Amino acid sequence: MSDNFQGSVNCCPEDLNQGLSVHTRKITDSCRDKDCIEDLRVYLTKGSQAILDSASGAKVRCADLLYTYIDVEPVAFDRNHYCIDVTFYYRILADATVGTCRPAALYGLAVFSKRAVLCGEDSRAHIFTSDTRIDAADGLSRYSANRPTAVVEVLDPMVLSSKVREVCDCKCKENTVIQIPDCILQMFDDQLVLSGENRRLSVTLGQFSIIRLERDAQLIVPVLDYSIPTKECCDTPGCAEDPCEMFSRIPFPAAQFTPTDCDRQDKCGCNYTTTDHCNC
Repeated sequence: MSDNFQGSVNCCPEDLNQGLSVHTRKITDSCRDKDCIEDLRVYLTKGSQAILDSASGAKVRCADLLYTYIDVEPVAFDRNHYCIDVTFYYRILADATVGTCRPAALYGLAVFSKRAVLCGEDSRAHIFTSDTRIDAADGLSRYSANRPTAVVEVLDPMVLSSKVREVCDCKCKENTVIQIPDCILQMFDDQLVLSGENRRLSVTLGQFSIIRLERDAQLIVPVLDYSIPTKECCDTPGCAEDPCEMFSRIPFPAAQFTPTDCDRQDKCGCNYTTTDHCNC
């Protein structure tokens, strides 16, 4: 669409002269979640674990999302629906109290998995694509499984609480051995302690996420005009916009020239009887 077009779309669906066929992704289904992840175990690095074993306490400072693994599998009893298994990997940063010294920094890994079932629509077509590859023969067809694409949008989690517990209090809840991909292990400059520790750090996180399924689709959209950029190319910083032109678009602050009673406050709560300055 043209950058300066401001009119309405008036076209007849039967008039193909005003339609353009495009290949895009259609959202077949989506959902949103607000997860409260309680008592999530933190796998500390070897050096951090040694500090925690001798510390009197620890508190998680922040959590950063490192990576998200997504797996899509069809539901056996309903070919229109798919299971989306999502695994989140977090870097946890905490402060440990050791004696009367200043807090020592701890860091490690936390892992959380969840599942969602969404409608991905059914298509029995086999998909082949022809891609250009560097240093290889061009025009080779590549087979692609006919499954929808899962997209996960997630914010960095909020730290709600944390606690330190003895291992003897946690053994009954640890029945499986976690498998951490090598690419995640390489993000830490020290070896992670997965077992054999005396004390464990756990954290409770709050996380917002959106999961959706997308499938390739061919659509006909109305064509109004080809989009031609109106902005001129610039090769030096600061030349993209004239400062006087930018200043001319700022409205005149007439309210700031209006006299105000000495004992009356303005809309921002500023009392003009004092010498305080308000940044409204």
